[in-house]
Amino acid sequence: PAADRDSRRDRKQSLMDSYLIAKTVHIISSTVLFGFGAGTAWYFWNAHLTRDPATIASVGAMVVRADWIFTGSSGIVQPASGLWLVHLAGYPLDSSWLVVTLLLYGLAFACWAPVVWLQIKAQRLAAAALAEGRPLGADYERTMRLWFALGWPAFLGLIAIFWLMVAKPDLW
Repeated sequence: PAADRDSRRDRKQSLMDSYLIAKTVHIISSTVLFGFGAGTAWYFWNAHLTRDPATIASVGAMVVRADWIFTGSSGIVQPASGLWLVHLAGYPLDSSWLVVTLLLYGLAFACWAPVVWLQIKAQRLAAAALAEGRPLGADYERTMRLWFALGWPAFLGLIAIFWLMVAKPDLW
């Protein structure tokens, strides 16, 4: 009857509203995650290229704060909103594209966590060099080489995740 049809339509509309909310949260969160991740890396690297301890210490402090606030929080929202979307859309958790996405996300996180620690270390080393009126030392250079090396797998992993989210290929 009409009441059942209206009830089904209301449930379907409610599910669609939930899906659009989850998708919007997921897209905004991915934009913040990728945008701040790339942006903070860009500014920190360019500060590093100056070899000026004052610039590195100042930019480094802002970069670390931005990474904790924006990249960190969106890094938590991403898997939560993603799993919410998977549930609402009815995708199986063992879909090949989703399994690879989760593995790449784990790789990106495994690189990002030490990168933040390395940023803190490099910023503190630059601040100490500034306070002591000396140039940056070998410890700073090693820290930045490792920071740079760990940034690439995270960056490329997130690029691959964007493609997987859009294409949803059957990989096996």
